[in-house]
This record gives sequence, C-alpha cells and structure tokens, in this order.
Amino acid sequence: MAYTRLSIVVGMLNVSIIIPAWNESERIRDCLTNATRQTVMPHEVLVVDNRSTDDTCAIVEQFIAEHPETPVKLLHQDAEQGLIPTRNYGFDHATGDILGRVDADCMLKPDWVEIVSGVFTEDPRAMGATGPVTYYDMPARHASLAGDDHVRRHSYRADGGQVLLFGSNMALRASAWQAIRTEVCRDVADVMHEDVDLSLHLLGRDMKTVYCKRMICGISARRMDTSFKSFHTYMKRFKNTFEAHPDHWRKHKSEHTLYMMYPWLRALYPVYQQLLELRDINPAERMWFEEQSELAERDDIKLD
Repeated sequence: MAYTRLSIVVGMLNVSIIIPAWNESERIRDCLTNATRQTVMPHEVLVVDNRSTDDTCAIVEQFIAEHPETPVKLLHQDAEQGLIPTRNYGFDHATGDILGRVDADCMLKPDWVEIVSGVFTEDPRAMGATGPVTYYDMPARHASLAGDDHVRRHSYRADGGQVLLFGSNMALRASAWQAIRTEVCRDVADVMHEDVDLSLHLLGRDMKTVYCKRMICGISARRMDTSFKSFHTYMKRFKNTFEAHPDHWRKHKSEHTLYMMYPWLRALYPVYQQLLELRDINPAERMWFEEQSELAERDDIKLD
C-alpha cells in the first residue's frame, strides 16, 4: 500500500517520475513499490516500455490493478529501440511540473519526491537536479553512499564546476525540457551518455543545475558484473559525449574512479549475490524497508 503525507505545503511543485523500461521484469515491481511508497505521492509514475520481450508489461499492469490508488501508468514506445527515444517519449507525455527520471531497477528513498519538489520550489532558478546513489545489492551501502556523494560533489562536474545530472537519479523542470527537447542528441550510434548529453544542453542554455545530498536513490551494481571490454566501452561514453560537445569541458574524469572500483566490485558482486540467494533476501525490497516502516508507523498506516 502506498502512503502519502497529507500535510503538503500549498504551492509545492508536483513531480512526474519517468521510468524507461526494456526487459526489466526482475526489478520493475520493486521499483514501482519504492516510487509510490513516498512521503508525498508523485503526480504520476510513467513506465515507458520499449519493446520488452519478457513479462515487464504484465508485471506493471498487475501492479496497477492491485494498487489502483497509485498514479502508475504504462506507456509504449515502439517506434524505435533505444533509451533516448524512450526517455524522450516519457518526458513528452508527462504532465507534472518536474520530470524525474530513474532507471527501472532503481529504488527511490521514501522522501525522494518530497525532496525533489522542495529543491525546485525553493530555488526558482534550478532547472535540473541530481543526487547521490548507493548500491542496494552490495555490502557497505552507507560507505558507498558517502563515496558516491564525495565524487558527485567534487568531480562529476563540467564547465568549471557546473553540476552534471546522473540518469539513474535526476529531475528537471518540464519547462526546461521543452526548451531543449529538439536539441538533445539522438545518438543513433549509441556511443554517448544520454544524461551527460542532456546536462550539457541545459548548461548550453545557461540553465542552472544543482546537486542535493538528500536526493538519494538506490541502484544496482550489475553494471560491474560485465567483462572489462564491455565496461571499458561503457566508460568511453564519457569521452565520446564531451567530444560531441566541444564547447564544454571538464577538469576531472569521474570514470577514473570507476576504473579503480571495477576490479573490487567485479569480484565481490557475484559472491554477494550468492549470499543474498542463500539467505533468501531480496536486496531491492530491503533497501528502504526500515525507513518505510518507520514512516508508516508514524502515520499509523499498514504496509503490505
């Protein structure tokens, strides 16, 4: 069951959450549960399916049927395969003041919507916002959150300190999206980071992007469970994206930190997954359960 804080401040901006999805049956239900168990209910949660061949759509439809009180909707982007056209389709069909964008395996902290709304309500100049992430399917989640926060505050920047948005945990004003929607790169070759590209287009319009330490999201470390060749190709997207935008520059290369983390995470990830399976633990379900329980107890609401 979703829960919503009733004492919403008048004038707070509402938040749409857009979730591009392609074959995400393993985690999409957990993602929707976290997206709708919020202190402030999102204006809408749009799952944009992109030609999934697994049970993603069926799971979303079942969630909607079981939770009619939640504003979850299933959209289909079948015109072309790819994250960017699917993301764009979601942004174009969203009706909220603020467009949140997360991945289908992300687990939003229970106050995420409230924090995001507050960021844009309190700072009229803010056009984009992002925050830190932690790995929910790895040990030492508090340490990883602190480390990610440090990297994003100090080195995940462009143009002399401007904030870059991170696709797994980002939001932008609907008006900002309307201003850049025809300018963002289509990246047909699929060699760039779509979130960095979007960030640079915002900065190119002199639109302010901000970092909020309290805008927290849990993500999967499954990207690390790939071959070094695949990981290296993914890391090259940073270089490719900035080369496609020669008017922008960066002092620090965040991928260097990820390269240092890769061997450790690559070795630990499968071992920890075996431990979770042995103990019959769903790490995504566990991610914010304690906080959700505390909030529900405070508001005297029964959780499923």
